[in-house]
Amino acid sequence: MRGDRIWMATGNRHKYREAQEVMAEMGIALAHMEINRVEIQADDLADIAEYSLKQVRDDGRRIVVEDAGIFIDCYGGFPGPYSAYVLNTINLQGILKLMDSIRGRDASFQSVVAYRDGDCIRHFRGVVKGRIADCIRGTGGFGYDPIFIPDEGDGRTFGEMNAEEKNALSHRARAFRSLGEWLTDSE
Repeated sequence: MRGDRIWMATGNRHKYREAQEVMAEMGIALAHMEINRVEIQADDLADIAEYSLKQVRDDGRRIVVEDAGIFIDCYGGFPGPYSAYVLNTINLQGILKLMDSIRGRDASFQSVVAYRDGDCIRHFRGVVKGRIADCIRGTGGFGYDPIFIPDEGDGRTFGEMNAEEKNALSHRARAFRSLGEWLTDSE
């Protein structure tokens, strides 16, 4: 049942498409496994991703689960691992309101991919530093993309970039590239 592909367990098709494109660049097939996972509350994305990974029945397939968050420096890394909850609760306008009078808008987007192959579980992290925009910019991407400006970019938010441009810089792409490099080196 293992096959050549890796299965990404997620209910978020946006995450899957981004990960699939990155893995395809590396010659690795990524298939989608629809799940609605119970997401524990924890301070480390790796703990959340690994817990979710362990909720997927082990039927011999190689499985990955990814968890990500935006970490705003002036708020001690908030919302971090609670990013989905905060986005669903106060949305992007709420985040921008929290940032209204803040000069230091530094933030990072972080991603952890948890990978399982039998008894082997490994974590792969991706981080991109940047800052929170003053307003929502762009309609691309999803989640916090329209308010996050990566330092390595040209001043546009992830929401203003096409998928290829975002995948050249993003936290998720970096985590999946780390996984892909590890897989390539270990085979």
